Amino acid sequence: MHPLRQRLILLAASTAAAVVAGTVGTVVASAAAVGCRVDYQVTNQWQGGFGANVTITNLGEEVNGWALTWSYAAGQQVTQAWGATVTQSGAQVTARNVDYNGALATNGTASFGFNASWTSSNPAPASFALNGVTCTGAPATDGPTTPPPTTPPPTTPPPTTPPPTTPPPTSPPPTTPAPGAKQMENLDRGLISVRSGSGNLVSWRLLGTETSGVAFNLYRGSTRVNATPITGATNYLDSGAAAGSAYTVRAVVGGAEQAASAPALQFANGYLDVPLQVPAGGTTPSGESYTYSANDASVGDLNGDGTYEIVLKWDPSNAKDNSQSGYTGNVYVDAYTLTGTRLWRIDLGRNIRAGAHYTQFQVYDYDGDGRAEVAMKTADGTRSGTGQLIGSSSADYRNSSGYVLSGPEYLTMFNGQTGAIASTVNYDPPRGTVSSWGDSYGNRVDRFLAGTAYLDGQRPSLIMARGYYTRAVVAAWDFRNGTLTKRWTFDSNASGNGAAAGQGNHQLSVADVDADGRQEIVYGAATIDDNGRLLYSTGNGHGDALHVGDLDPGRAGLEVFKVDEDASKPSSWFADARTGQILWSTPASGDNGRGVSADIWAGSPGAESWSAAASGLANTRGQNVGRKPSSMNFLAWWDGDPVRELLDGTKIDKYGTSGETRLLDGSGVASNNGTKSTPALSGDLLGDWREEVIWRTTDSRALRIYSTPTPTSTRIHTLMHDPQYRVAIAWQNTAYNQPPHPGFFIGDQMASPPTPNIYLR
Repeated sequence: MHPLRQRLILLAASTAAAVVAGTVGTVVASAAAVGCRVDYQVTNQWQGGFGANVTITNLGEEVNGWALTWSYAAGQQVTQAWGATVTQSGAQVTARNVDYNGALATNGTASFGFNASWTSSNPAPASFALNGVTCTGAPATDGPTTPPPTTPPPTTPPPTTPPPTTPPPTSPPPTTPAPGAKQMENLDRGLISVRSGSGNLVSWRLLGTETSGVAFNLYRGSTRVNATPITGATNYLDSGAAAGSAYTVRAVVGGAEQAASAPALQFANGYLDVPLQVPAGGTTPSGESYTYSANDASVGDLNGDGTYEIVLKWDPSNAKDNSQSGYTGNVYVDAYTLTGTRLWRIDLGRNIRAGAHYTQFQVYDYDGDGRAEVAMKTADGTRSGTGQLIGSSSADYRNSSGYVLSGPEYLTMFNGQTGAIASTVNYDPPRGTVSSWGDSYGNRVDRFLAGTAYLDGQRPSLIMARGYYTRAVVAAWDFRNGTLTKRWTFDSNASGNGAAAGQGNHQLSVADVDADGRQEIVYGAATIDDNGRLLYSTGNGHGDALHVGDLDPGRAGLEVFKVDEDASKPSSWFADARTGQILWSTPASGDNGRGVSADIWAGSPGAESWSAAASGLANTRGQNVGRKPSSMNFLAWWDGDPVRELLDGTKIDKYGTSGETRLLDGSGVASNNGTKSTPALSGDLLGDWREEVIWRTTDSRALRIYSTPTPTSTRIHTLMHDPQYRVAIAWQNTAYNQPPHPGFFIGDQMASPPTPNIYLR
């Protein structure tokens, strides 16, 4: 295994700790003083190697072009770097800027990372010099806890479009990927150890590129715990093992044992806490005070090491639904490692309103360089994770009701590793005339959706949309060679598209509904083909919940289950995802606000479907087969069988014909989004194919990740290498969050899972 993939996640430390043979800790060196500060952190370590992140803060005058130098005292040798060009001569190391991060304003920062080799010890460098000046600024081990100012000194107003940026060139995709193969993340094993009774449940990823012939050996320290290679499910219950035991896993291919994985993350109490830095609250122009809570999250490999980082949105306590007037606090978006190191914070500024329908952010590797980007709608006053300003800092387009109904709108792709601006373009679709979206006060015009889709069958595109109650406009963007470029725009006002008007949901889904290798946008009751043309519309209108997957494995293709608000239309319906043909429906019943479809009971084949306005539990033919579950929210594969469980609020339940069985009660945590009671994120983030759930702690000072303590005998590749499931994790944060579904059936009497047709970046 390449050293870049052998990452060790370390517990966050607030003070510097040494790394010595046999002992691993976080090394933080803050060399400080007049002109610069350098924060140096060893983030991971494996046998013979380590990874580090370095952040430079310029405390002097603006620098255009920089070189950072330091010396190693124990023979460490840099082997690979990103975000800088690093050379080494003996003990002396020099890191020079690349083209996109060479300008350092006063108090500006630049970050880069590298891998290096080490032998018996790994002390941090004693000092650093920036362009020949020794860095002796005040140390900063945790980063700022207050957000950047929202009213910085006025600057010269920008042109209508922001100035062009000069991001780094990106690597092209492989020239000869397998036919139909899709670009996916090059993940590590995601090895975790969850305390389970008097032992530890250790689980790891089976990668989507691995065949059934791959087996595994699991080691506790230097002792192999399995008598023969593990050929079944990628988990092992190490009964009687001490809490906190260290584990690694090694693949066995053709009888030959491969390199060891990074050591397991420890879920000593069944969960892992990721520390957060809560933004400081504020006061609105009307005198209302507000505070912040951690809200929706997503994941991506931001630095290319094979391990996920978390991207988190912070919502102020005065966040609003679009139908509600009033000012809101600024929205912040942070990135954290699993150890709680904050990589950056983006301040969206006063001209982006806070609420579930305004900021839909996407985290994905769009350009294929092995590192994920972060995309979202921006405006005048937005500041990047490196302090770059978009537009005018003094512009304030809020009206007296708190709505933002004028001023420029932008779409920005941010560098996921640094938070720097990679590319900014005008947001499409533009608002135009506010009243043309269905009202004049600003409710329907600012209903946004977002997603990610493999429109060309190989590489991902960004989907950004506006409107669903009336007019619906969807724009597809490619991010290639550092630039956002338009692929197509779909507008329900355009000729031939009128059937899509009023058909959108409070979320969307993405799936290859016609099995042509390219994904479509399931936009509520209408579906847009990969080429930006209307595929079909059922005409059943707007709704609050949507599920797309192989819900009926007994028939070919995928299915859609959706609930509706229109009192004259079916309250819920089940359809062929390729054609929109309604297979069964339930009678009209006004606003049907909730609905779920998944195989939650082995008593009937395929998925069961249920909703707020319909009685009972429906099978794949729409027949009532029993008691309706007590919740209709999220889902999670949690216990040992492939039948899915019920995730609602801060609990996970197992469905039964006479009642639910509680499997997990989250401790000291809270759900998000009011009555929607959704987690920050849920999905197959670590370990085997079962799903983790992330909730914020009640004080928002941490994200708490839970993982199952229950063994399974079912072997499935990581769901994050299934293209439909992976893009579902990306769109999960959109508006009314919905759970992810893979592109194949998982449930009772399931067939052998298909091997994904993917290539790794």
